Amino acid sequence: MKKVRVLIIDDSHVIRDVLTEILNSSPGIEVVGTAEDPLIAREMIKQLNPDVLTLDIEMPRMDGITFLRNLMRLRPMPVVMISALTESNAEVTLTALELGAVDFIAKPSGDTEEGMNDYAEEIIAKVITASKANFKKAE
Repeated sequence: MKKVRVLIIDDSHVIRDVLTEILNSSPGIEVVGTAEDPLIAREMIKQLNPDVLTLDIEMPRMDGITFLRNLMRLRPMPVVMISALTESNAEVTLTALELGAVDFIAKPSGDTEEGMNDYAEEIIAKVITASKANFKKAE
């Protein structure tokens, strides 16, 4: 079975490391790269051709919503939003979904080991589900 190739885009080094560890723990997922901002990610997408992106909202140089809007116009692909700002019914979450994000999840809080295990299962499931979304470039 082909692994789902993921590019993580987040300005927090700690979050990039945590997400890499979580996603690489799944036999069906391979993190092919991490980027601390969308401008770096743009080049990495061209080089690495990932199947799914995880995308933060608040980042330097370009916010995640602006990047998502440009990405969906130029190179539509599955995106899971991962941010402290993404909560059910939050305006920014609804905007991200309207722009084409497949799903969203809050950043891990790491309160307990059980909580992190549940979070890991949820993010792995969302990335695998996102990888099955069908995206075609707009004509």
